[in-house]
Amino acid sequence: MAGSRPQINKAHKSRFSSKASRQVHKTSLRDKSRISKSEHNVTKGARAARIQRNKMVWDQKWAALLKEKRASSASTSPPRVIVLFGLSASVNLDALSKDLLALLSPEGTKATSATIASPDYKLRATVLKAPHGDLLTCLEMAKVADLIAFVTSSISLYEEDMSVFHVDFFGSQCLSVFRVIGLPSTALLIRDLPLEPKRKQELKKLCLSSLACEFPGDCKFYPADTKDELHKFLWLFKEHRLTVPHWRNQRPFLMAQEVDLVNNDCNPGKCTLVLSGYLRARSLSVNQLVHLSGIGDFQLWKIDLLKDPFRLNAKKGPELMDSDELHDLQAIRSLVPDRLKQEPLLVENIPDPLAGEQTWPTEAEMAEADRIHKQKEQKKKILPRGTSDYQAAWIVDDTDEEVSGSEDDEVDGMVLDEEENGFSDPEGSNYSDLDEDHAVSNLRNSDDETEAATAMTEGENLTREQIEDEIRKIKDAHAEDEEFADEVDTPLDVPARKRFAKFRGLKSFRTSSWDPKESLPPEYARIFAFDNFARTRKLILSKALDMDQGKEDCVSVGSYIRLFIKEVQVDVASKLSVLARTSLVLACGLFQHESKISVMHFSIRKHDSYSAPIKAKESLIFHVGFRQFITRPIFSSDNMNSDKHKMERFLHAGHFSIASVYAPISFPPLPLIVLKCGQGEASPTAGAAVGSLKSIDPDRIILKKIILTGYPQRVSKLKATVRYMFHNPEDVRWFKPVEVWTKCGRRGRVKEPVGTHGAMKCTFDGVVQQHDTVCMSLYKRVYPKWPEQRFPVLDR
Repeated sequence: MAGSRPQINKAHKSRFSSKASRQVHKTSLRDKSRISKSEHNVTKGARAARIQRNKMVWDQKWAALLKEKRASSASTSPPRVIVLFGLSASVNLDALSKDLLALLSPEGTKATSATIASPDYKLRATVLKAPHGDLLTCLEMAKVADLIAFVTSSISLYEEDMSVFHVDFFGSQCLSVFRVIGLPSTALLIRDLPLEPKRKQELKKLCLSSLACEFPGDCKFYPADTKDELHKFLWLFKEHRLTVPHWRNQRPFLMAQEVDLVNNDCNPGKCTLVLSGYLRARSLSVNQLVHLSGIGDFQLWKIDLLKDPFRLNAKKGPELMDSDELHDLQAIRSLVPDRLKQEPLLVENIPDPLAGEQTWPTEAEMAEADRIHKQKEQKKKILPRGTSDYQAAWIVDDTDEEVSGSEDDEVDGMVLDEEENGFSDPEGSNYSDLDEDHAVSNLRNSDDETEAATAMTEGENLTREQIEDEIRKIKDAHAEDEEFADEVDTPLDVPARKRFAKFRGLKSFRTSSWDPKESLPPEYARIFAFDNFARTRKLILSKALDMDQGKEDCVSVGSYIRLFIKEVQVDVASKLSVLARTSLVLACGLFQHESKISVMHFSIRKHDSYSAPIKAKESLIFHVGFRQFITRPIFSSDNMNSDKHKMERFLHAGHFSIASVYAPISFPPLPLIVLKCGQGEASPTAGAAVGSLKSIDPDRIILKKIILTGYPQRVSKLKATVRYMFHNPEDVRWFKPVEVWTKCGRRGRVKEPVGTHGAMKCTFDGVVQQHDTVCMSLYKRVYPKWPEQRFPVLDR
């Protein structure tokens, strides 16, 4: 070995050190001790702060979990709603419902209603049976369910020798719809299992393997034949932490257990509808508006706070009441709305017919115009050297050139975007702008090609053969739209400049400008819009949180209340009281502005089980959260890179589209279920599409695109003579400013008409093939259809 020399390591290169470390030698020892950090604070202090912060977050989550569990299991919470849903028509739900109610009922008593308080389980529950085949009722029950118990039967396995558990078409359709609105806590009950233990265990494993993919991962499977098995299910259900969709906890709602009406002597056609039930999810203010599902929005006359008819008291036992006693409950406290604070029932804006009139200018406006005119006269012009005053008077400024150019370009009359073309015109012909009012006036009373030519009749006075013929026409149009999208034929009897007067050309669909306030329809005077939708939504949701703090005009969650809803039509209330015997009656509280009409946009896709075509502007039933209404949407693509969106004539399967409708305002997030009524009374209502609420924006520009096609007659390198796009030379001159393109990728422009039959000369940026097709794209803005009837209850 060498000598015992100390080890010397190579020092770090200074160019890799920081600037502060290179300057540290210039700092005095006094300043070094002042600016340096303690190693104890860096290691132990930071670690202790991190541990403390994590412990605080964990404590907050645990406290929130305990609060939620105590609130759901306390005697003041509303009864839990259990919905029994059969996966096939062979499942007997009546026997299962009787077994559950008998098990929940105290000894020696019999259940007289669907809601019952059990002192043995310390649980209050409402057991509902979903009718198989009724999609509307099943959908309403799924909206309020705390637990959906899917029921299947094993009889078909050992009687019909089947290898898997059967889920019929209606069951699978409802399952997909339930997933869209958000599944609450779920369980699967297996009925009719054999008594032999080995065979029973085999069928349970078979059920688990065949149906596990249809349900969430936390869904438990329970046999439900004997009393002990149902006892185990109810005990685990009581201890289970329930999960509900997020949108359901945003608004207060009530599932009516009693429906009554009080006649109004002052207003013969109206009455007061009385609903009794438990308030759920959130506190309700008497000054809020309420929505009756499928009927409309109303104001409250008053709210009565009643004694709880299904009180849970372990010492004295439950208090069972029949329907007559429920009707005669006395009010503990009554809440009356304040006229100054009550939300007004404003649905549509009342337009001012004189708002668009031009009045004589005032003196101040005339003085302002004179001042601007003098400023323009005093503005110095940049003139060539040696220009006299007489010559300078004939030189116009830039603004005059723009105005004169736009006036000269009105000869052709066709609208085109102001951007320059990508290639030069050998003839020197320039693009022009259209005076929209002049073009539209020629077709003010003409029919729209998608509304009049393909409008489907309502089917009231049609025979079976006529209905089948209409359906066949729509299916043919749907297939043609998929194969030849947007292509239309120029009519022979009507000039194209009149037939397509509302259309205009665009240089670029993505970058060309389109004013969202231009030529709006009369319906836009009846709707509302937000200056800042995100800020308004945040403010309204914060006000809703303040209601949960226990205000004087609010009723707390879990209270048994009686709602007095005023000014309901007598025939509607009578029909609702009859429907309450077989289906649910739901009422939910509304936020501010949620009764007003605006333009709403939904992200939507066609349901996998629905094969019939869905045409734009067709009457559909929209279920948005607790609300349901009839509307006539238009479909468009969701273009992320542009403020303009292309209209779609049909809702095609396999991808998402945007459905735009006139509808009452609702704040997202909310799910969407679209139902379509079948032709005739025998055809049931089917689920046509699903989706969610996307935005509320009346300024969203939806453009309908049409493509006029022509065919080259003679081709000479970059030039071609095109025919069959138009049928007279006046139409060629009218559409001359619009750019043309071919299906093989060439772009060009129209030079001049040829002959008297609509042929035209065109130049292109490349060689045109003889077999190519020449196209011209035209656009116009479209709007949804205003619904004639907004609510579907009267159609039942």
